[in-house]
Amino acid sequence: MSAPTSAAADLLVVGGGLGGVAAAPAALDRGRTVLLTEETDRIGGQLTSQGVPPDEHAWIEQFGATRTYRALRDAIREHYRTWYPLTEEARRRRYLDPGEGRVSALCHEPRVAAAVLAAMVAPYVAAGRLRILYRHRPVAAAVDGDRVRAVVVEGPDGTRAEVSAPFVLDATELGDLLPLTGTEHVTGFESRRDTGEPSAPDRARRATMQAFSWVFAVDHRAGEDHTVDRPAGYRHWAAYHPPKWPNRLLSLSAPDPRTLETVARAFPPNAGSGAVVADQSKDAGDKELWEFRRVFSRRLFRPGFAASDVTIVNWPVIDYLPGPLIGVADEERDRHLAAGARELSMSMLYRLRTEAPRPDGGTGRPCLRLRGDVLGTADGPAKAPYIRESRRIVARRRIVEQGLSLAVRGEHGAVRHPDSDGIGMYRIDLHPSTGGDTCIDVAGSPFRIPLGALLPVRVRNLLPVCKNIGTTHITNGCHRLHPVEWNIGEAAVSLAAHCLDNRLDPEQVYEDTERLHRFQDELTRAGVELAWPEVKGY
Repeated sequence: MSAPTSAAADLLVVGGGLGGVAAAPAALDRGRTVLLTEETDRIGGQLTSQGVPPDEHAWIEQFGATRTYRALRDAIREHYRTWYPLTEEARRRRYLDPGEGRVSALCHEPRVAAAVLAAMVAPYVAAGRLRILYRHRPVAAAVDGDRVRAVVVEGPDGTRAEVSAPFVLDATELGDLLPLTGTEHVTGFESRRDTGEPSAPDRARRATMQAFSWVFAVDHRAGEDHTVDRPAGYRHWAAYHPPKWPNRLLSLSAPDPRTLETVARAFPPNAGSGAVVADQSKDAGDKELWEFRRVFSRRLFRPGFAASDVTIVNWPVIDYLPGPLIGVADEERDRHLAAGARELSMSMLYRLRTEAPRPDGGTGRPCLRLRGDVLGTADGPAKAPYIRESRRIVARRRIVEQGLSLAVRGEHGAVRHPDSDGIGMYRIDLHPSTGGDTCIDVAGSPFRIPLGALLPVRVRNLLPVCKNIGTTHITNGCHRLHPVEWNIGEAAVSLAAHCLDNRLDPEQVYEDTERLHRFQDELTRAGVELAWPEVKGY
């Protein structure tokens, strides 16, 4: 869709990731109009354009997600039941997992998630209440004091448009609106002196960013040869040995994130065990790489329908570590993306096809076929890199490790924030960083998402709706996952709509107990869970 020279709505959502997608229906259901911009040609962020099956906690089927996130999961399963030739046994499964992967109870193709999300917003687009500007990115902003007046977005042809709304929501993957609007924010690793976090370093490292990855999908076509020319940078990546890494990066062994011991990973195409129980609280699931993020399990479909499974390659060995995407010039950022992360991933694929050892003593699997169609691309890799860490607002309330670490909190559980606007659960899971840090993996407790973490300390009408809330580098590790990001987006836009309805600023809701409770009642009625069940073990 082409952009007008200017446009306005009740709410402007910049970025179409999961937080932004959750935000749009939440506002529209409250009678508001929304203008949504997205850099790619697809909404859904990490679930679609970045190609990452959902990372979720073990109780996701019972509780620990919003009603609309459950509707999304149900719709994905129903898509397979409606359009795919499932076996009768698979079709009857209440909790159908199309990929039977180990990372999630709902491993599925990114293109299916994209189709379902597009269908979810289609009625609002048809009614003219939602407008989506695809392939548009923010490049400037106009600010009056502590309010954002407008954002300038640029399309693929260089055409710019000024878009505005009473409330602006930053759903970009890197928190791009924060520097453009002058919103106070932080990057990198805070110091222990600053946060008091047990896992923080003595000194802050602001240039540190958790590794990002450019994922791809493959299947295995027995008897075929899909080897292509060696990538230009292959020799560099084949020799690359990251700091604090046990061996060269392009291998099938990597540190166990919880023990840091070197662990060899198996990779037997189409030879997995079939049905698995995805529970990362007990098993990270990454010892068997074919099943780890498998998104299409051929055994669930009519015999003869598919010759191979399909798996997503999003493994530690394609984590990009040489430099960050935040705080660098555009030229350096682009180099880290195209000549860096993208080439690293294609080098890993080349090695899998030609040099990676096999159990039978041979090397290489030329039968591996790149499946760009699964990700919606012509050339193979995902549409966009998988981003794990963003710029983060300086918030009214900062979420710190000692507030939810199981080692610190023990049987008391995570801090029970009275300003809860949702809940989440995941281990504090940080991949190695561009600052030379290795994995950080800390057991966490089920937590509440405090409203104060969504409120900038100064700017009044800008709200973060994804990985850019007031976490630290460490606590980002358990707030960056799919159901939490969706919850954040839904809560933030609900707050904006509530403020428009009642002619309030967000801080007035946050600072007044009675107003806060009224807003929380609205969230509860909308199906947003604000507290975990009082059940031992949860």
